[in-house]
Amino acid sequence: MNLTRAQVFLSLLLLITGCASTHGLKPASTLNTPEHLAASQSFAAAKVRADAWPSAAWWLTLSDPQLDQLIREGLSDSPSLAVAAARTRAALAEAGFSDASRIPQLSGLADVTRAHFSADGFVPPPYAGATANLSTLQASLSWEVDFWGEQRAAYQSALGLAQASAVDAEAAKLALSSSIASAYIELQHNYLLLDVARDTLAQREQVTSLTRDRNAAGLDSRLELKQTEQTLPATREVVIQLEENIERTRHELAALLGAGPDRGLAITRPSATALVDPALPSQLPSELLGRRPDLQAQRLRVGAAAEAIKVRQAAFFPNVDLIAFAGFQRLGPGALLSAGERQIGAGPALTLPLFDAGRRRAQLSSADAAYDVAVEQYNQALADALRDVADQLSATRSIAAQRVEQQQALATAQEAYDLAVLRYREGVGNYLQVLVTEDPLLTQRQLAADLQARSLQVAVSLARALGGGTTPAPSRVAKIP
Repeated sequence: MNLTRAQVFLSLLLLITGCASTHGLKPASTLNTPEHLAASQSFAAAKVRADAWPSAAWWLTLSDPQLDQLIREGLSDSPSLAVAAARTRAALAEAGFSDASRIPQLSGLADVTRAHFSADGFVPPPYAGATANLSTLQASLSWEVDFWGEQRAAYQSALGLAQASAVDAEAAKLALSSSIASAYIELQHNYLLLDVARDTLAQREQVTSLTRDRNAAGLDSRLELKQTEQTLPATREVVIQLEENIERTRHELAALLGAGPDRGLAITRPSATALVDPALPSQLPSELLGRRPDLQAQRLRVGAAAEAIKVRQAAFFPNVDLIAFAGFQRLGPGALLSAGERQIGAGPALTLPLFDAGRRRAQLSSADAAYDVAVEQYNQALADALRDVADQLSATRSIAAQRVEQQQALATAQEAYDLAVLRYREGVGNYLQVLVTEDPLLTQRQLAADLQARSLQVAVSLARALGGGTTPAPSRVAKIP
């Protein structure tokens, strides 16, 4: 029985299907969307404003020109951003390599080989058993026909990873600007605590001087005098420690800028302020995907993983390469570029995946698992992003309430301490009353500094949680099948 070419080809395809099948292999994970994660009640108490998304220069809301200068300097000179940019270039080069593989490849060969040929080999006389030159001048054309979209999927996967790398560079900028702002606020916090420590030292020096006078007048014993004097070294120690913290924070800022520690010496005392009652965007959480670079990058990686699955699926089908060559070849002396030395050829090469002991199924299963990993990482990143915003909103409300109570407590503690010192000075009180009222006053002063710093840190964290001014880029986000 004679079979047509079409029948032979169909029989081969059926054989391939039976020997190498994708049956039962598919990803198990699905993407979540912001709308599917309940957050409306958590955000219900926040003020909503359509234009509340952070601007590209979100740190300007802290109203500190020096901070603006430091962040702009860091964004232009930081080695960490140079590393992120280099990684993006490398990823784009990989995508370019994949794109070039889809195009027919043309190569040339010019070769002269001097060899001794076997007397009993395939080389005919008079060159059998002799030494002669084998000269070749040839051009070759090869093209892997992308019937099943394997090369296109490989390019789309590489392009998605390159786009993710580019978004990672934006995320690195946001991380750097946030880190600079956080370190700057910590520097301000240390200055505020230093103010408290120095004021405490001045107070204790005044009380010690008063106690010396009372001791000289016979109103206090040496015990009260030594009790007041022993507080001075401990307070000076706190002052010295805070001055060290200020120096270390300046060094940290200089390193974030990619500069040496001397750069930190030029940083003066910060004067940042925070919004009292920030608002949330009205499009939250639906537009958070397009605003946060970490979510954009992870979504692109999901798309790249989906394209990688297509690459592995295409390996289950026949592969066709078209090959052609033309040129000249001559053995021995004489004119190479003559009609008699011409050689030319063309034809297809068909690769059939008949039996591979499960290698292709294992590769496809691995691609499916990689897709599931990317999806679940995205789902977790999305949940973390919403939690991040909710955390900053809760912190904003809490700090505002704490500051109201703290201001009242500070006023009360200050009044109690002033009365205790006055009574002690007038001789109707004792040093124990001064000690009892001093600790609450010191605690409230430190708490005031802590709350001011926390309010600034929350403003930075909220700007970062909302994407730090990153603009939506729908073209970057790959479609997921």
